Amino acid sequence: MVRRIIEIDEKKCNGCGACVTACHEGAIALVDGKARLMRDDYCDGLGDCLPSCPAGAITFTEREAMAYDEKAVKEAKLACGCPGSMAKSIERESSRVISRKEESALMQWPVQVKLMPVSAPYYENADLLIAADCTAYAYASFHSAFISGRITLVGCPKLDSIDYSEKLSAIFASNNIKSILVVRMEVPCCGGLEMAVKRAVDISGKDIPVDIVTISTDGNIL
Repeated sequence: MVRRIIEIDEKKCNGCGACVTACHEGAIALVDGKARLMRDDYCDGLGDCLPSCPAGAITFTEREAMAYDEKAVKEAKLACGCPGSMAKSIERESSRVISRKEESALMQWPVQVKLMPVSAPYYENADLLIAADCTAYAYASFHSAFISGRITLVGCPKLDSIDYSEKLSAIFASNNIKSILVVRMEVPCCGGLEMAVKRAVDISGKDIPVDIVTISTDGNIL
């Protein structure tokens, strides 16, 4: 049947993963760093993913496609749910509890993006760490590897359901920030954090270098 369905221009796609999160039907996935429509019958043609794409890589097209299969979509959600919340066990060589005391490298409080002040003395000439909540739990040496020497901001755009760009751009514009390190998980929803930071730098008008580190769900740097 000929029907309306999304079309993704992989040349324009920046791999942020925002469309994957926005697609409630699970029709889109990241393949080799690019968004791809995986199944025609999972796409309802309503286009919730279109406004989420910062690169304008998604449009509507009319073409021959399988009919939208609502039953299959529901069954797939029951089977695996969101790719970022899929349950799995992680095998470790040792499950012993580390008993030795380690010092925290945290340099300020609060840490949640939505609670951070726009202006504070500790921002002056600071290197910022902007991290997804889960990263500190996934990566064993998080304090020494990432927090040490940096002002730390943490958040989760999926759980907070807000765009951090406005708050972050105000922080960047009001202070002399030397650098920004974004530490995110490999799951698609973390693309929202990375995208918000890059957008905030653009809005602020500042030339601040941004580096991205991605952590896998089993605790490795990708």
